[in-house]
Amino acid sequence: MSRYKQEPLDFTGVVTYGLASRPSKVAASDFGRPVDPDATLTEFLDGLPAILAVRDLRDLAKLIREAKRLGRAVIGGLGGHVIKTGLSPILIDLMRRGFISGFAMNGSAMIHDFEIAIVGSTSEDVDASLGSGSFGMAEETGRVINEAARAGAASQIGLGEAIGRRLHAMKPPYAEKSLLCAAYEARVPVTVHVALGTDIVHIHPSADGASIGQTTYHDFRLLCSLARELDGGGVYLNLGSAVILPEVFLKTVTVVRNLGSSLQDFSTANFDFVQHYRPLTNVVRRPVAGSGRGFSFTGHHELMLPLLAAAILCQ
Repeated sequence: MSRYKQEPLDFTGVVTYGLASRPSKVAASDFGRPVDPDATLTEFLDGLPAILAVRDLRDLAKLIREAKRLGRAVIGGLGGHVIKTGLSPILIDLMRRGFISGFAMNGSAMIHDFEIAIVGSTSEDVDASLGSGSFGMAEETGRVINEAARAGAASQIGLGEAIGRRLHAMKPPYAEKSLLCAAYEARVPVTVHVALGTDIVHIHPSADGASIGQTTYHDFRLLCSLARELDGGGVYLNLGSAVILPEVFLKTVTVVRNLGSSLQDFSTANFDFVQHYRPLTNVVRRPVAGSGRGFSFTGHHELMLPLLAAAILCQ
């Protein structure tokens, strides 16, 4: 016999209901289908379960298609890992089809794209080179990018356009793999956003802080102009930037609204293999609070972005 004065609660009077009458979040009709070896890409996508991230991916793809139809902006914000994982051709294709109207890069994305364009390879082994002090010291990367920044400052253009212009003039052997080259040729804006000291080109003797600062500030103002076109159905995609671009994007939102644009009813999405504070707060939540919709997708870029492109083009 228990020494406690309390008795276990009697459940006899509990009220139940019929299972079929209960609203449920998952239905058998939402389940996925096995993959047929002869299935088309559209059939494969249609066979994915209409649950959670798949449903969100379909919704985002639909919003991007609708943004194109409405003539609203779709801006891709790119971290360096997106370029390093071989996704430039997919982004270039979406741009040429009119599904992306502008790009914002951090300095890492710009450098990796530049190196791919001129030699067809990028991403050095930092652990192997840091000890000797040779990390980041590729001569062409530092010299040409810094020359382009100085020329861009003299021409009063942004860093993204300046690098694209220089690459276009160089006619590099791997231009077809370069987002900077393709966007420059297509007259699609690319902005580059750096913090001085964050990128390897800043440690070269050719670096000029005034030119870098002037051209990247030009690009911040240009991105603000592009962000105005998100109003009423546009989409901003943060692809693999954990710090720089989420902070930059939040500032574009506030200055555009401060200058009188409503900047409402647009969507944002963050793609990364780890969900960080700044993208979730400064991209997915704050800018669309009370208006619009924010998405977050967790996974490797080399898998998730081709899936997004397929969902845009095939569904």
